[in-house]
Amino acid sequence: MAWTYLIIAGLFEVVWAYFMKQSAGFTRLWPSVATLGFMGVSFALLSVAMRSLPMGTAYTVWTGIGAVGAFVVGAVFLQEHVNLWRVVAAGLIIAGIVLMRLAPGQ
Repeated sequence: MAWTYLIIAGLFEVVWAYFMKQSAGFTRLWPSVATLGFMGVSFALLSVAMRSLPMGTAYTVWTGIGAVGAFVVGAVFLQEHVNLWRVVAAGLIIAGIVLMRLAPGQ
């Protein structure tokens, strides 16, 4: 169950990153409120996952999901630049997440 909480926490990280972008540096009220709300949920789920997962694993996977998810959301919804190097970098992050999951001692 900890991995489920961790994955959901990572997805909420993507959501709060998107709303942070929409908040224009916390100058727009509702995107700012959404950022803080989704951030709270993400941190809470991460903390629940850390009850049974090693901190290094949980934090690495959480940030990796957030990083790759933010890259995808930026490319798809915000028309941010995509090139081969950025896609390879995202692929390496995904590979790291998979290796963390497969590593013994989880």
